[in-house]
Amino acid sequence: MSKSKINKIELTSFEIELIDIEENKSGIGIFYSPNSKKKHIRFGIRIFDTDGHVGEYIPPRSRAKVIMAASEALSYHIIGKNPLHREEIYRQLRGLCKHIGEVGIGPIDIALWDLAGKKHDCSISDLLGGYRKLLPSYASTMHGDREKNGLSSPEAYADFAEECLELGYKGYKMHGWNKGDVKEEIEMLKAVGKRVGDKMKIMYDAGCHFNTLANALEVGKVCDEYNFYWYEDPYKDGGVSINGNQVLSQNLETPILVGEHVRNLETSVDMLTNGASFFSRADPDYDGGITGCHKLVASSEGLGIDCEVHACGPAMRQLMAASRNSNFYEVNLVHPKCKNPWSLPVYNEQYSDQLDCIDENGNVKVSDQPGLGVKYDWEYIEKNKLNTIILN
Repeated sequence: MSKSKINKIELTSFEIELIDIEENKSGIGIFYSPNSKKKHIRFGIRIFDTDGHVGEYIPPRSRAKVIMAASEALSYHIIGKNPLHREEIYRQLRGLCKHIGEVGIGPIDIALWDLAGKKHDCSISDLLGGYRKLLPSYASTMHGDREKNGLSSPEAYADFAEECLELGYKGYKMHGWNKGDVKEEIEMLKAVGKRVGDKMKIMYDAGCHFNTLANALEVGKVCDEYNFYWYEDPYKDGGVSINGNQVLSQNLETPILVGEHVRNLETSVDMLTNGASFFSRADPDYDGGITGCHKLVASSEGLGIDCEVHACGPAMRQLMAASRNSNFYEVNLVHPKCKNPWSLPVYNEQYSDQLDCIDENGNVKVSDQPGLGVKYDWEYIEKNKLNTIILN
């Protein structure tokens, strides 16, 4: 039995440069902005043990300031713990989060899984039991914009859907314009449905932007008309109302997908058992890391329900590769005129979540290298470092 202990944790914030993409000042929300060239903040965590192993993880998303601060607050409590006792650590951190939310657990847990994979010389998906190495993928758009050459019209969304179809994607999901304009969103859904609805799976994420349940129902009827694969986060219940989404589900044929804004296993299972969502939703960054998400995958399977993994990145691939009841890998947030801001410049050349990351059959490959299966460029991170916090 391993006697190793966690003896140091490093959290480092750094900058990356993104072209044609901006984010608001809080780091919550990104958008296409032609000719812009801006710095964006990301962070990485490294967990060291007394046997000389290092677990690493860099969340691909923005919101680094919030996630890093939450992870730092929790990291103090795991110094001296056995890094292989992930269940014990997960339960301890859940208890510590009862008043502040659980977003800090994910990076810690994922780094611990990466460490375990390196210690045992196998990938995380193999540690979880393994199921596949190729993941069917869908293209998930950035939110709409008002730029002349961007996702600024129903026709632009339909054109981009055809581009993704030609690349090999079997699915395409639209994020709309964030304003909750029912007429505008319906026009976009119809344009895409008419153009590619009989050629690929199409999904719609309303981002909880419609003001009322009635608005959501009206748009959902259009999803029914074009046989959408799912209808995600329909209206301003915040994506968490069991009763509201149950009512919506009962009045639509299109499967409802909510749960992206639910941060723990228990509430997610409550939504499933009460008929609020046709699918469960798992995000390793936000939902307790690999440990929390694998619990949700297994719980969903026990209910006979599929669990869809949210967003893209090495942790998402490893989780889905061990999940039988998951249909599509989400290549987000893609756009016809700019690169994916989630495909970080710190990845080695063998890893990408850019629009062209799929093979001719619309699949992405899951690495069988130890841990997460990626090598991070720490020289790049050091060169662009803003701050490092060391706990020991």
